[in-house]
Amino acid sequence: MSSERAASEPGVPRPGMIPLSEPLLDGREREYVLDCLDSGWVSSAGPYVTRLERWARERFSAAGAAAVASGTAALHIALLLAGVRPGDEVILPALTFIAPAYAVRYVGAHPVFLDVEPEYWQLDPSALRSFLRTSCSREGGRLVDRRSGRPVTAVVPVHVLGHPCDMDPIVELAHESGLVVVEDATESLGSLYKGRPAGLLGDIGCLSFNGNKIVTAGGGGLIVTRREELAERAAHLTTQAKDDPVEYVHSELGFNYRLTNLQAAVGLAQVERLDEFVVARRRIAAAYGAALAGVPGIELMPEAPWATSNRWLSAVLVREPEYGQDRRGLMDGLAAEGVQARPLWQPLHRSAAFESVAGGAPWVADRLHAEGLCLPSSATLSSADQARVVSVIRGLRGAARERGRQARDPG
Repeated sequence: MSSERAASEPGVPRPGMIPLSEPLLDGREREYVLDCLDSGWVSSAGPYVTRLERWARERFSAAGAAAVASGTAALHIALLLAGVRPGDEVILPALTFIAPAYAVRYVGAHPVFLDVEPEYWQLDPSALRSFLRTSCSREGGRLVDRRSGRPVTAVVPVHVLGHPCDMDPIVELAHESGLVVVEDATESLGSLYKGRPAGLLGDIGCLSFNGNKIVTAGGGGLIVTRREELAERAAHLTTQAKDDPVEYVHSELGFNYRLTNLQAAVGLAQVERLDEFVVARRRIAAAYGAALAGVPGIELMPEAPWATSNRWLSAVLVREPEYGQDRRGLMDGLAAEGVQARPLWQPLHRSAAFESVAGGAPWVADRLHAEGLCLPSSATLSSADQARVVSVIRGLRGAARERGRQARDPG
């Protein structure tokens, strides 16, 4: 990408900018990729795909794992494995990246958005309990949403920004109602929930190796399962559902979703350093917390006592009355000083993409979107660059206060 194009595209760091989240590729990536090139195993099969899937089985104590082309592909296939059918409903948090909601629509189902809890920003178990017990009923052996008349078949908790959801009550409520838990761990690789790895705390887990994640393969993802036959089914569906290894025979709809051996080589080199990257990102978050603690109106995303977040992205809330400007003003001010930051996602219950634009009182997700801002969090972030980010945040508050003083007392 040319420097001129990079400078003109929103969200793309200009040359010299401190980026939001960039990969660190100075391990065995080159060695493994060259091995692929020398061996000729470069496509959607090969020893690095096998090794990456083995790593996932061991990391999550999983019965099976299937490497796929993206985290979104993992979610799509996982919903099919969960038995979600056209016309069903799937429960999602309102505050998340849009990919899991897209995956629900890919299988012909309908997303139902529930609010997040205010303390740790994750799917609210109490909102889930209320929906299941007051809005649904059992009909013909299936849970049905009384308002729509549609069957409800799955719930997709998303570990937003790497912080785990409170999974025990979510899984318990889901299983009591006969729902499958498809765990979206695309942002939480390396996080812990009550000492257990986030990723297979439910029934099926989905991981992502996108370029900005804590580890990357340049793209790609993984499905991890508690049942080996589900992983075998995932591998079948993601290789065009080919029934015969020689003849081109297909008995059902399949997908070209397999991860390449080249990508798996990069991914394996990355996951070998996962714990190191988590330590680095948690150190960055702790430094932000300490340095910004005295800045009125700036509040670091908290961490639950039962959680160890990978701190994929360090996020803050910007309280305009105390800070002097809103999070968009802070984001623009940071960009002007060479610091890339980004807001949280538009809450999905406000998205016209799902024809579900909600009215009424604001949700917790609305407030978090209005106030949330993600700060540079790369494992490569130097202490000097982090100090520069903090200095800009402090300085922008001072400038905002001075503008306010001048507006009140122009003389």
